[in-house]
Amino acid sequence: MDLTNADVADILALLDSLPYDELDLETPRFRLTLRRGPGGWTQSTEILSPPHALPGVDGTLAPSGGAKGPFTPAEGAGDGAEGAEGAGEVDGELVAVRAPLPGTFYRAPRPGAAPFVEVGSRVAADTVIGIVETMKLMNSVHAGVAGTVAEFCVANAEFAAHGAALLRIRADQ
Repeated sequence: MDLTNADVADILALLDSLPYDELDLETPRFRLTLRRGPGGWTQSTEILSPPHALPGVDGTLAPSGGAKGPFTPAEGAGDGAEGAEGAGEVDGELVAVRAPLPGTFYRAPRPGAAPFVEVGSRVAADTVIGIVETMKLMNSVHAGVAGTVAEFCVANAEFAAHGAALLRIRADQ
């Protein structure tokens, strides 16, 4: 089931009318935690299942940037025009971490704070590499693969389309 903007607005209106300060929702695909604070609601999201690849022109699942080799879950959502900025040629060892939603990509948890990761940082599959802000909600983005951060494809505080490569990781062998 996909939620529309009207569905989200109805949910937020319902939350605002309730006396609760926290909501924790877990499904087989994701876990969502909402907390009411002085500035309004804040959100934390975890994607519990790997993203699904979109079929290519020939109907097969293909990794990012035309690279040859097996599909990896972190390469997720297709290479349409919306991901063109981050979809260059990639050798078989680099894995693109893609934006799970369209929004503003932030490399740090708040302005002035140290970035989650830098080029050269070692990451595990569950390491948070950044945040995508969509509709005033902050969505954590996880590496999805163990390795070393090789390059950033989207600058801090820059818009990232759904499926756009945010950064690339040199995966452990």
